[in-house]
Amino acid sequence: MPKMPNAIDRLAISFGAAAREAVELVGSIFIFYLKMLRALPSAIMRPHLLTDQMMILGVQSIPIVLLTSIFVGAVSAWQVQYIFGDAIPLTYLGAGVGKAVFTELGPVLTALVITGRIGAKLAAELGTMKVSEQVDAMVCLSLNPYTYLLTPRLVASCIMVPVLTTFAVALAIVSAQIIADVALGLSFAAFYKGVRLLFKTQDIVICIVKAFVFGMVISLSGCYYGFHAKGGAVGVGSYTKKAVVAAMVLVLISNLILVNVLL
Repeated sequence: MPKMPNAIDRLAISFGAAAREAVELVGSIFIFYLKMLRALPSAIMRPHLLTDQMMILGVQSIPIVLLTSIFVGAVSAWQVQYIFGDAIPLTYLGAGVGKAVFTELGPVLTALVITGRIGAKLAAELGTMKVSEQVDAMVCLSLNPYTYLLTPRLVASCIMVPVLTTFAVALAIVSAQIIADVALGLSFAAFYKGVRLLFKTQDIVICIVKAFVFGMVISLSGCYYGFHAKGGAVGVGSYTKKAVVAAMVLVLISNLILVNVLL
């Protein structure tokens, strides 16, 4: 009789299978991304596809992004005061809030909020089209789904996420200033003097670059899992969940990489 594998062998087999699946997934996503880029020129020649997606993914996301940024700014003011209140004067509150919101809290939290809306929407929408054979019908009509469905969503997300992040950061700063004035007694002029104290143009560059990468990651994850959905309605729900989870993880991983590259 064949010898049963021991615990170490089973662990090695499981680890090897997981590593192989991870490599295959990364390779599949990379090939998928290259196909989207190859369809970029033809998609740009159809600007109505881009503007429609920019409206759906960007403009319609403004309310939830602005609502989130209000609380981000308010909590940032309280947290900076709580952490550094006994170590530095209150006049430096704006400096801490500005740095935190511009470089980390603004782009990262905005991306996570957008992931819940855009990532889920892309995966569910494309997944429904996939399982209902609408994508197959497009292929039969010699219509490239990368040109008409996928690449416009990628480009729209890469454009609109930085725009949304800009609005979110600005409103978060204003919200933090209001809390500082009303609750902490710090004047308008003193707060913004603190913001200018440590502000650098590099902070804006970091914010925009992060937002651009996050937008690409979110749309890529949603499009990939939605386009490969199968199993009917249950499968669409499962792949939508995978898309959102993968996008959130990739946002955090890419943020760690960008911090080490840009700072």
